[in-house]
Amino acid sequence: MSEDPLVIKSLDFLGPMATMEGWRPTSDLPEVAFAGRSNVGKSSLLNRLVRRKAFARVSNTPGRTREINFFKVNDQFVLVDLPGYGYARISKERKKEWLPLIEGYLRSSRTLRGVVQLLDVRHPASDDDLLMLDFLAELGAPTIVVLTKIDKLRPRELTTRLQEMAMQLQLEEEQMIPFSATTNVGRDDLASAVVSLVAQPSWRDEDSSAR
Repeated sequence: MSEDPLVIKSLDFLGPMATMEGWRPTSDLPEVAFAGRSNVGKSSLLNRLVRRKAFARVSNTPGRTREINFFKVNDQFVLVDLPGYGYARISKERKKEWLPLIEGYLRSSRTLRGVVQLLDVRHPASDDDLLMLDFLAELGAPTIVVLTKIDKLRPRELTTRLQEMAMQLQLEEEQMIPFSATTNVGRDDLASAVVSLVAQPSWRDEDSSAR
């Protein structure tokens, strides 16, 4: 049995950030943010990643979470759970509240080491997904692409979908992490990637003196 790359010794909820002008943690610890559509399975992935059954609430109503939630892991880094985006039944008014919050956080966090971008392997990346990936590329933020819900496909279907996603996103298949919150496939690969992100120097250092 392989060694766990991310053993969870402590996990503390620091609090929510509801507006760009509102409260946020003052910690200098590295931050890793998790982003994705409202129904991509982010809560289930986070629960599996930190090996806690009810760490991130799994809502029956996608798009309900409107805040950025911060969790301190092992007193070593902060896991940042961004609000889900792209849920069609959410009002335009509420989308106007969320998008500036997400964008503002990603632009302004000085301790952000990178973003884990979640995509549902069963469907092509949506316009919202592609906009988010383009935005992260524009920022220059290190990004890990995780394909969720791989257990919902048969092996042959999964192979085809991985190839199609790689073509759509213009990535090599090795640059994507197939993940299942049900079977645990991909958990250790994602944990290793997160640990590597945390260990990296800030990607903002190069331009911090210019701002």
